[in-house]
Amino acid sequence: MIHICRHPLIQDKLLRLRDKKTPPMEFRNLMAEVGALIGYEALADLRAEKKTADTFLGRAYGTAIAEKVVLVAILRAGLGLLSGISQIAPQAAIGHIGLYRNEETLSPVRYYVRLPKNLDRSFVVLCDPMLATGGSAAEAVHILKKEGARRIVLATLLAATEGVNRVRKDCPDVKIYTAA
Repeated sequence: MIHICRHPLIQDKLLRLRDKKTPPMEFRNLMAEVGALIGYEALADLRAEKKTADTFLGRAYGTAIAEKVVLVAILRAGLGLLSGISQIAPQAAIGHIGLYRNEETLSPVRYYVRLPKNLDRSFVVLCDPMLATGGSAAEAVHILKKEGARRIVLATLLAATEGVNRVRKDCPDVKIYTAA
């Protein structure tokens, strides 16, 4: 399933990210801001549980996150989104997957994998700003599942039809959150 985040703040920032006149520092800040906004939507399916807190006025009843959150960046581009999402989910553990494309076979090749433990009990947000052919995202999901992850969402800025179709085909249980 794909969820296109159409919020005006996201769309405004996306346009500024695409503008060739945007200076590098502003680009990095916008990437983090959009990451936080897309992350907000991507984290909507977190499991929660009823909790209480003692306040100065008595007991308060509410909801607390009931599962571990793990943010995984596909290196290097995914770091920009991860930066923003980690601002709204500071308790999240962080992981990294390094992939590059073999120019002869066009297949992704992994060169680095560093992931937190207990992925089987975690809600994993995979960060990759450009879903083009879908090869890197599908490979990253395969790596995460091999390490035990069961609940994975993909946060991206731009998603090409080819990439969406590839992720849908190879990873039908992964929901995609994108700005366009």
